[in-house]
Amino acid sequence: MAIAMAQAGGIGVIHRNLDPELQAGLVRRVKKFESGMVVNPLTIHPQATLADALALMQENRISGVPVVEGTGTPGRLVGILTNRDVRFATDPRQTVAELMTKERLVTVREGVGQDEAKRLLHQHRIEKLLVVDDQYRCVGLITVKDIEKAVAHPNSCKDDQGRLRVAAATTVGEAGYERTERLVEAGVDLVVVDTAHGHSRRVLDSVRRSSSSPMRCRWLPATSPPPKALRR
Repeated sequence: MAIAMAQAGGIGVIHRNLDPELQAGLVRRVKKFESGMVVNPLTIHPQATLADALALMQENRISGVPVVEGTGTPGRLVGILTNRDVRFATDPRQTVAELMTKERLVTVREGVGQDEAKRLLHQHRIEKLLVVDDQYRCVGLITVKDIEKAVAHPNSCKDDQGRLRVAAATTVGEAGYERTERLVEAGVDLVVVDTAHGHSRRVLDSVRRSSSSPMRCRWLPATSPPPKALRR
């Protein structure tokens, strides 16, 4: 629902009647559903197994994953693993390094235009462009599906990275603060304090505490308080 609302130009609020980690996971799903460029994409190490790769792809509903090495983030690009590479693989213990595509990788730098991205995707008959920095570290991913979605939904509500916007509800107190931290980490654009009394002291304290923290997002009380309450 949140995806459909954002594609139509609005924004959906993911309710808080969920475990915080599950709610944060839904936020991530919306943010990754359509993106001009997937920033810091999911990656896998070359020594991971086929079983690891399939679990990662199934859990995140993706058809391919960049392969990187090194301990830093982002890691240095060494290949890409797609459905084509694993389609006929049968040994779950086989390493990603044995299966991945590592020759003639098609890469671009950040800031590449949509027209150039489409040209390269068509020219090389591929579905994913790997975005690297000057140290050949994988910093992004551009996919055919994202470009097609952008064309199909020109009025989508998106952030400055081309990702769909999404809101999520939280509550007050320590539990609400911890939930909000997870939501912000997942990339939420707007946090709604779900309460029947938007001008209560606990709501105002919760907004004030979170707003003064390093967390960066917009806030909205679920019930708008009267002007007098806002001057407290």
